[in-house]
Amino acid sequence: MKIFISNKLNIFLLCILICSSCSDDFLTETNPNELSTVSFWKNNIDLNSGLTAVYNGFKNTQILNVVGENNRADLNYPGFGRPNPNNQLAVFYNHTFNDSQVDINNKWSALYVVIFRANQVIENGNRLIDTYTDQEKIDEANQIIAQARFFRGISYTYLYNMFNKGSVPIFDFVPEAESEFYQPLSPASKVKEFYLADLEFAYSNLPPIWTSNDDLGRVNAAAAAAELGRSYLYEEDYTTAAVYFNDIITNSEYARSLVSNIDDNFSEVGEFNSESILEISYSVNFKSELSPYDSQNVSNTLGRSFAPGNLGGYRIGLPSCWLQIAYKNEELDLNDPRNYVPCQEGEEGCDPITLTKPRKYSLRASYSLAFADDLDTPYYGGHLPGTVTIFNNNECAYFRKYSNWATVDSENDFVPNTRSGLNIRLVRLADIYLMLAECLIKGGTDEGGVTQAISLINEVRHRSALQLIGLSTTSTYPTANHDNKIYTAKDVMDHLMFIERPLELAEEGHAIRFLDLRRWGILKERFENLSNRRYYATDFETVDLKGKPVIRYGAILNEGENPISNGFEFQDFQQAAVNYNENLHGYYPIPNSEVTANPNLNN
Repeated sequence: MKIFISNKLNIFLLCILICSSCSDDFLTETNPNELSTVSFWKNNIDLNSGLTAVYNGFKNTQILNVVGENNRADLNYPGFGRPNPNNQLAVFYNHTFNDSQVDINNKWSALYVVIFRANQVIENGNRLIDTYTDQEKIDEANQIIAQARFFRGISYTYLYNMFNKGSVPIFDFVPEAESEFYQPLSPASKVKEFYLADLEFAYSNLPPIWTSNDDLGRVNAAAAAAELGRSYLYEEDYTTAAVYFNDIITNSEYARSLVSNIDDNFSEVGEFNSESILEISYSVNFKSELSPYDSQNVSNTLGRSFAPGNLGGYRIGLPSCWLQIAYKNEELDLNDPRNYVPCQEGEEGCDPITLTKPRKYSLRASYSLAFADDLDTPYYGGHLPGTVTIFNNNECAYFRKYSNWATVDSENDFVPNTRSGLNIRLVRLADIYLMLAECLIKGGTDEGGVTQAISLINEVRHRSALQLIGLSTTSTYPTANHDNKIYTAKDVMDHLMFIERPLELAEEGHAIRFLDLRRWGILKERFENLSNRRYYATDFETVDLKGKPVIRYGAILNEGENPISNGFEFQDFQQAAVNYNENLHGYYPIPNSEVTANPNLNN
C-alpha cells in the first residue's frame, strides 16, 4: 500500500481561511495583513499537514534528474540519433553545460523548496513542543520534526555533492522579510556539518520501521543511516561509514534483506519490499487534471524517458555501448536452476533429458536492459523484446528500469499519458552491501578485508544467479559456480568500480555512478578509455506481433571494429573525453537564476 502525499496541504490552507473568518473572537479585530504564520501551526495535525508538503516537494523528479545525471557519467547515450544525439540532455553527456542550463536551475530550486518547507515544520514543531505537557504529543511532534530534518539534511547532501564544490547558502530558519531570502554562500565544511547534524537527529529519533501500512512511505532510521554512511564514504572516512552500513545490515529491527528476485526492485508489485531503504511513492490515480510535468503531480514521467519510440517512449537515455556489452558478458552460475529455461527437443542448446537450456543473458542483465535477442524475458504486453520493439536508429538496447513494461502494452496506455506510477527506490540494501565491501578493503588498500568484502559482493551476485567471485572453498555458497580467482584488495576495488556497482545500480539513486567516478578520481580517464572502444551492430531475425518473419536491422551490438568495410561503428564519450574538466564539470555552478536574484551571494 502506498502513502500518497496529495491534497492535504490544500485542505489545510483552506481550513486556515475558514477559521480566520469564523473565530469566536470575532469582536477582537486583527489586521489580516499582520497575521503571523504561528497562527497557522497550532497542533500536530498542522505539523503533519506541513510534513505532507515536504514529502510532496521531495518527489519532484527534477531533484533526481535521473536521465541528466546519468548522462554525466558513463552509463548513458543521450537519446536516439547516433552519431549525433538530438536532445537537450546531450550537454550533460558532452560536458558542455553552464549555469543557465534549465535542469540545473530546476534542481537547485526544487531542493530549496524542500528545505523551505522542512524549516517551517522544524521551527513550528520545536515551538509547539515547548507548549506541550502530554508526552505522547511531544513524542509525535519529535518524530515529525525528525522526518523534516531528514529531508532538509538529504537535500543539503545533494546540494553539497552537486553544486559549487559544496559551498551553498544555508537556511536554518524560515525567512520572513524579503532580505532574509538572500543568504550568502557558506563554506562547504559548514554545509557538511549542518546536514550531518540533521541526519544524525533523524537517525536518533526516527523509528527503525513504521508498523502501519499507512506509513510505508515514511522515512525511517535506516534511511538516515544510509545517507550518513554514504556521506562518510564519499569523504573516504571508511571506518565511520562502515558503522552505519553494518547497523543497517545487522540490526534486526530494520528487517532489511535482499529480495530473491531482482526485478522486485523495479516493479510495481515489488514496491516497499524488504530491500528498499528509501523509496519515493508515485501514483497515476490522482490529479489527472494536472500537466504530467506539474510539480504538484503525484505521478512521474520516467516511463517515457526510457521506453522505445514505437511503445510511447522518448528514449532520451539509452544504455551506453560498454554497459550493454558488460551485461551481455555476465557469467551465469550454471549450478543454479534459475538459469535454465524450458526448450523443445532438437532446439540448439536444449538438454534432451531435462528439456531445458541456459538463459542467454543473466537475470540481472535481462531485468536491467531489453535486448532484441533476449528470448527468455518478456517485454511490453508480455511479448519478447525483438517482437514488440523495432530496435531501429542504431538502438540496440533499452533500459527496463523506470518503465512500465510489466503492466501495460505501451506507455501510451496511460490516460492522460506521459505518466507513471512506479515508485523510485532511491536507496536499497544491495547498494549498502557494496558500499560496505568498499569500506572493508579501505577503497582498495586493505588486504585484511578482502574475504568479507567478497562475501558481501557474492550475496548480491547470488541473488541474480551470477557466477560468484573468489574461491569456492571459502564461500558461503560452495556449490555455486565461482571464478576461483585469488583477489587482492585492488582487484576487489576494480570489480566494484567497473562491474558490480555499475551493473547492479545502473540509473539508480541520486547520481550514484557520476559521484562514484568523481570520488574515485577517474572520470577523465574513464571517458578517455571508453572513447577508444569500437562497436558495430548486426541484424536479428525474429517475428513481429502478427507472427510474420522480420529483420531487426542493426539490433545486436558487438564489440570491435566493423568487419564490413565502411560499415557504421559506434563510439561513445568522444566529446566527453576532450571536454571534461574537473574544475568546470565536477560540480554544477551556482545557477544563474540564483546569481541574478541574490545580491548577498558572495558576501
